Amino acid sequence: MLLLPLLLCFSPSVLGQPEESQFGDDVDSELADFEFDIAPRRVPRQVKTILSKETKPHIQELSIKTTIISRYAFTAVHCAMLNRHSAAAEGVFQFQIPAGAYVSNFTMIIGGRVYQSEVTPKAKRVKQDNGKARNKESGDASAEEVEVFRMAASIPGRNRAVFLLTYEELLRRRLGRYELVTSLRPLQLVSRLSLDVTVVDHSPITDLQVLPLRNGRSTNTANGPKAPKTPAKPEPPVTTAINIEKNVCRITFSPNIVQQAKITTNGILGDFVIRYDVQRDMGIGDIQVLNGHFVHYFAPKDLPVVPKNVVFVIDTSASMLGRKIRQTKDALFTILRDLRPGDRFNFISFSNRIKVWQPNLLVPVTPLNVRDAKKFIFTLMPTGGTNIDGAIRTGSTLLGDYLSSPDASPNSVSLIIFLTDGRPTVGEIRSTAILGNTRSAVQEKFCIFTIGLGNDVDYRLLERMALENCGMMRRIHEDADASAMLKGFYDEIGTPLLSDIRINYTEDAVQYVTQHLFPNYFNGSEIVIAGKLSNDSAESLHVQVTASNNDKSIVLETDVPLRHRQTETEKHVKAATAAMAAGAKTPGSGVAQGLGVALSLIADDFVERLWGFLSVKDGLRSRLRSQTSREREDHIQQATNLSLTYRFLTPLTNLVVEKPEVLADGTMAPAPTTPPSAGDAVSTANELPDDAEDGKPQKSNGKPGSQTSSLSNTIGKVERRPAKKSITFSKTSADGDPHFVVEFPLSKLTVCFNINGEPGHILRLVSDHKYSGVTVNGKLIGAAAPPGSHKQQRTYFSTITIVVDQPRRAYIEVTPKKVILDGRDRMVLPCHSTVAVDNGALSVSVAGKSNVTVTVGGNIVFVILLHQYKNPAPYQRDHLGFYIGNSKGLSHNCHGLLGQFLYEEVGLAELPAQGDAKPSSVLKVKERSVPVVQKNRRIYSGTQSVDCWFARNNAAKLIDGQYEDYLTSHMFDTGDRPHGTNTV
Repeated sequence: MLLLPLLLCFSPSVLGQPEESQFGDDVDSELADFEFDIAPRRVPRQVKTILSKETKPHIQELSIKTTIISRYAFTAVHCAMLNRHSAAAEGVFQFQIPAGAYVSNFTMIIGGRVYQSEVTPKAKRVKQDNGKARNKESGDASAEEVEVFRMAASIPGRNRAVFLLTYEELLRRRLGRYELVTSLRPLQLVSRLSLDVTVVDHSPITDLQVLPLRNGRSTNTANGPKAPKTPAKPEPPVTTAINIEKNVCRITFSPNIVQQAKITTNGILGDFVIRYDVQRDMGIGDIQVLNGHFVHYFAPKDLPVVPKNVVFVIDTSASMLGRKIRQTKDALFTILRDLRPGDRFNFISFSNRIKVWQPNLLVPVTPLNVRDAKKFIFTLMPTGGTNIDGAIRTGSTLLGDYLSSPDASPNSVSLIIFLTDGRPTVGEIRSTAILGNTRSAVQEKFCIFTIGLGNDVDYRLLERMALENCGMMRRIHEDADASAMLKGFYDEIGTPLLSDIRINYTEDAVQYVTQHLFPNYFNGSEIVIAGKLSNDSAESLHVQVTASNNDKSIVLETDVPLRHRQTETEKHVKAATAAMAAGAKTPGSGVAQGLGVALSLIADDFVERLWGFLSVKDGLRSRLRSQTSREREDHIQQATNLSLTYRFLTPLTNLVVEKPEVLADGTMAPAPTTPPSAGDAVSTANELPDDAEDGKPQKSNGKPGSQTSSLSNTIGKVERRPAKKSITFSKTSADGDPHFVVEFPLSKLTVCFNINGEPGHILRLVSDHKYSGVTVNGKLIGAAAPPGSHKQQRTYFSTITIVVDQPRRAYIEVTPKKVILDGRDRMVLPCHSTVAVDNGALSVSVAGKSNVTVTVGGNIVFVILLHQYKNPAPYQRDHLGFYIGNSKGLSHNCHGLLGQFLYEEVGLAELPAQGDAKPSSVLKVKERSVPVVQKNRRIYSGTQSVDCWFARNNAAKLIDGQYEDYLTSHMFDTGDRPHGTNTV
């Protein structure tokens, strides 16, 4: 879905097409071309030297746009590279994304061709020839806290390449703040660098702070090489502009090449960090509703602190010697000062041997106990191996025995904080056995929070240990300030406010709700739940929150007005799209400006995408906690299906993209004229962090989506052409059951109607055969009506046929699975891949699993949406939606169920009330009066809603003639028959 709006904004100069001028080595003229608003002579000499000696492709533009709607962030990255040399060169696109984010799209545009990625289920790698996958590559990601997405591709001589990456994430609230971190590490000075962040929230934005650029892994911040490590008042990076208006905030950062060089000359600027919070009130929390989905944010405040029972289990093996143990001790000394009088605590150190500070008990927080604990910490000496299994079992037994004793508080929160810098080397060393022993020892009585310190840690083991025991895992990198990060992690979990939280909603009103049972709620954090609404007509949703706090139980209840919340949510989505539209007007390439347009399209469905994001996370966690292989496979299949639906790159999916083929002379290899056989395309796995047991291959879904056609990448010839203007699609369409929507721009009205046809009927949608030579027909299929529906059956379009008779005869037949193009040659294009074919007068572009765009003569555009179900219910059938994108080439004599309205003007009148009846509305259409009522329709796969005037009774009096006049004998029938007339 994202590719289409991006392509419409591209200009040929960015599409990887060759330059007419020769690229010289004169740096001043090169810089002058980039419109820096600075005189070229002021470029420092060292910058000139760096640019002139550079042999790898130059990054002309790096544009990053992020939109955060109610803490759900969409980020789009656009990178344009220029190969100045006549020989082909390898361009490497590399970008760090947050570990918790999911990539949702990647596209390359090289040599005038689009290389669109596909998300496929993980499967065995198919080997060819020498065992390597041919002409395919996947985005790489590392097992760091940030994952590095990396793609290398050959760029033809004297040519450009564009890389487009989008990812999505839910910002987590930590210590009372949300934090957005954007990596700015292009590894070279960039001619045009820009970062644009839009924050929109239902609640007023508070405590907004833009930090100095953060370099490396440390928590220190710096605004330049000579800046102090801890500035008295942190200032935002140079050129940062902040504009905040209550619920909407826009932040921009756009240093020119000279300003970048003052920060660093190696292109590693660092992390751009934004922190903020929102105003919140006591009560049930913030619930937002949009398009049949809801999201619930729960973050209570001003509650008394719940006492905690905590056991610190600290690695003292030989590898901790030096800086690691010093920083660990410093953090523990600080944590001891923050323990509260009602808390109970103990310390365990482990290497070959396991030492317990106070055997068989947890001690209260008293000055004497704190002093003795400091002595124990001070005497810790690293030596020996790493007995992780023994340490965890000892700590679990210690805490479990205390909880069974009469001294334990019934409403306290219990946890183990476990820290290690290595892998198990002593005792049990098998991960599966350690995890099993941990589960048996914990018995769901408390939570384990794990911390990995350094590069030699089995993070997979620590992550599973935490997830299986209701905790969290934190990574601390080798060169990080471990003391500060340890203290920060403890601060997140050191102040529990609630325990045993259960959030329930009206029974039968919701379905597929994400995790709604939580063992603990810590101060400064947030609980987020999302789900689907199963009853669209419900007026309200009853919400109940139960939890334990200190020595009492808490019950919060309320009824949420759904329609009001839908309206409120739509308002701030509109605010977000308006802010993004304003951002799109800023200077930059057409592609970069198009990112804002693309983000606004997916932002319209942010609640559903947030639900999908959380559901995948839940499935991955449940997979790790599964007790049986059958249960595990169910969770894997569910998470995989959701990942494919929302095109998320997750541990269960691959992101596969075909690489361009460049010839020895530095030019692009010609695109093939026929689709390759199914065996020609092979994907390689993009291995994200995962557990070892997930090495089992996932079965393919059996669909041809795992293949990529190299034909799919042709978007036009390579020579320079005038830029095409963006196409604005109208609302005029026939989609769904089917529901017809007609837009009358001149009258500023939208009208809608239903056609209750029979399965097998073929409807004439557009009839202009005699004039423009275009006819569009649609065939209906039937399906059972949903339970409780007043209808006996539903009907959908199963096939759309477009017949073209000028300048020569051709037709296009579209089904949810394939597109048949029959002109001079017959071609069959799969709907699962991104394919574009252009024969001059007629072009077809398939956006894989999304839509088909047909352009006739350059000024007639039809868009056909592909609606496909993975596991359809009895009332769901794969079907098509038909939209008229551009009708300028159709004549004023055009007819058909939709065509007859293209050049029509209508009027709206209100009839006076008679008796007790309310005033009624009528449309004036060709001297006919049509009774109408106001309704709301969802179009573009539900991503947009439109208010319209609805005509009942199969559009009686609205359309010329009767329904039967629009039936045709076969899909390729272009015959014109007279339509009946209606009287007023």
